[in-house]
Amino acid sequence: MAAKKEKKVKLSGKEKLRRIVSVISGIIGAGCLGYFAYYCIMAANTTKQADALSKLKEVEPPVIVKPATVNLDLLEDTPDILEEYQTLYIKNKSLAGWIRIPDTEIDYPVMQTRNNDYYLDHDFDQNEDKNGSIFIDTACSIWPRSQNLLIYGHNMKSGKMFGTLDQYKSEEYYRKHPLIQFDTIYEKGVYQIMYVFSEVVHEANEVTFKYYQFIDANSAEEYDSNMNAMAEMSLYDTGIVSHFGDDLITLSTCDYEEGSERFAVVAKRVQ
Repeated sequence: MAAKKEKKVKLSGKEKLRRIVSVISGIIGAGCLGYFAYYCIMAANTTKQADALSKLKEVEPPVIVKPATVNLDLLEDTPDILEEYQTLYIKNKSLAGWIRIPDTEIDYPVMQTRNNDYYLDHDFDQNEDKNGSIFIDTACSIWPRSQNLLIYGHNMKSGKMFGTLDQYKSEEYYRKHPLIQFDTIYEKGVYQIMYVFSEVVHEANEVTFKYYQFIDANSAEEYDSNMNAMAEMSLYDTGIVSHFGDDLITLSTCDYEEGSERFAVVAKRVQ
């Protein structure tokens, strides 16, 4: 009789453990489901906001605006803002331009502030948003224009921001999407992709080419050296070359493949 009671107690203990595990699993599952729902909502909101902002490019601005240069350290007068961006600029004076890669998810305003961290987690309306915004490195200038504009965006799993940029690892994808439309608020532009590569973030004291520090070259020799370095890193040969004096953009995002930290797409202006 005692043996039966002991067995019953043991079974009861196992049942309690099973229930505890079930409860914990349920909590974890609910948490994951909740996070997934939140993630989907944020992605949907980002798409909705981008669509609304894109439509504002077609709205006639209430006033003509001519701001100080985005790089406030420069004192030179700036041209008039393009009419299609005046309404957007009035909404947020951190607007620096717009980027679009036809037939992809990438179609967003581009921001710039003195702080490279701000638009990592803020949207165009300056609300906190894990998607962040596309933004230009604070060290770059859109007027007078730096030779190379470094443009950053998160590699979101939802595909938002630069979440589809790493598809350029495929040469076939590049062949279908060779051009990038990038406007500053002062001038329109079309860019031809030249180089596509993954790279690590090097130590500060490491003597090597660091694409994320290339903004202006002081000579044609330095420029050519930078071009050669990126050509060697490129995953494939596009056949496109650049010369000192060309306007460039470098799109940069995180790379989640083992052994890499950044993924970059470099393009030169052709129109």
